[in-house]
Amino acid sequence: MPKHILFVINTLSRAGAETALLELLPHFIGPDYEVDLFVLLGQGELVDRIPKNVRLLNQKFSKESVLSKQGRMHLMGTACKALMARGTILRRFPYLVKNGLRMMKKGQLQADKLLWRVLADGAPRFETEYDAAIAFIEGGSAYYVADYVKARTKLGFIHIDYPMAGYDRILDQNCYLTYDHVFPISEETEKSFLETYPECMGKTSVFHNVVNQKAIREKALLPGGFEDAYDGKRILTVARLTKQKAFPIAIEAMKLLKDAGVKVRWYVLGEGDERKGLEQKIRELGLEEDFLLLGAKDNPFPYYKQADLYVHATAYEGKSIAIQEAQTLACPIIVSDITSNRQQVRHEEDGLVAGLTPKAVADAIMELISDPEKARRLGDNAAKRKVAYEEDLEALNNLLSRD
Repeated sequence: MPKHILFVINTLSRAGAETALLELLPHFIGPDYEVDLFVLLGQGELVDRIPKNVRLLNQKFSKESVLSKQGRMHLMGTACKALMARGTILRRFPYLVKNGLRMMKKGQLQADKLLWRVLADGAPRFETEYDAAIAFIEGGSAYYVADYVKARTKLGFIHIDYPMAGYDRILDQNCYLTYDHVFPISEETEKSFLETYPECMGKTSVFHNVVNQKAIREKALLPGGFEDAYDGKRILTVARLTKQKAFPIAIEAMKLLKDAGVKVRWYVLGEGDERKGLEQKIRELGLEEDFLLLGAKDNPFPYYKQADLYVHATAYEGKSIAIQEAQTLACPIIVSDITSNRQQVRHEEDGLVAGLTPKAVADAIMELISDPEKARRLGDNAAKRKVAYEEDLEALNNLLSRD
């Protein structure tokens, strides 16, 4: 009898965890597994990439990104329906007030973190009892699997620095204590998660992102990429336009480069709720032709291939798939000096690690632009880094196969 497995994820929008899931699912196609997928919000532009043998449980699905205007409207509708379902608004009112006040005292109200519990409560439920259920990302999917999925084994994935992203046990209502095993995607992610859930020590193990390097290299050769006729150096960043990604620092670094007379243009692939604020900052600094927000792209890999530098200056990460993609395509890479980035990029060996300040980022960029030989060497070394996840797959398979 094949094992009946359920994967749950919050959305299928174009982002790291979603991409990682779509790369992982084909490894469970075959006679040993019967795989279902439930997308909590029922939306995301990557839905057409679900493998044919995976059954999508959502009866209705929107292909709109949660980051687009139409997608946000759809998300608001989903949240309103969840609030009305099963008396959720009354039952969760104390939870919303308590945690909202706690967030305000810390100086940051994170509406998305509050709503994950509501969305999990109001989502459709299924009578199937699974051999295993996997919450592939923190937040809503983790709450949903913990509270509303019948499964003999419950597994969770952690993709971010848990406390840095704003999660804690009060918000979670200790949901991870119900899980049989948790897979953080990096050693640093595991460390930060265990600071929040020390009781999970002994039932966590790192599961590295599944990255298909062969497919990335093939897609990089397809038509696409930069469409302007710019003849200077091109910098690329691929990331969602969120506070986590610290784009104001990148914009200010670009201003320093321009003032220094460096002939360079910075391109960003991605969307997010910070777009308007970033566009305003770009205008204020007179960088409309120097720092370009190109939006999300179905195939970003020709851009990597054509870029002179890849810069990933973020405030915190779990483990960046974008960095792994840049490494696969031999990009000279500059990353911000945070632990997770240091685990992916070795300073002066296959990239540069810079402080998260405009000057430090600008100085690192000028160093590589002024030394093309060093940039080439770092890029070549980056391309030699292997993506290894076979042992992680074996560990996951062992958990899924046990009786």
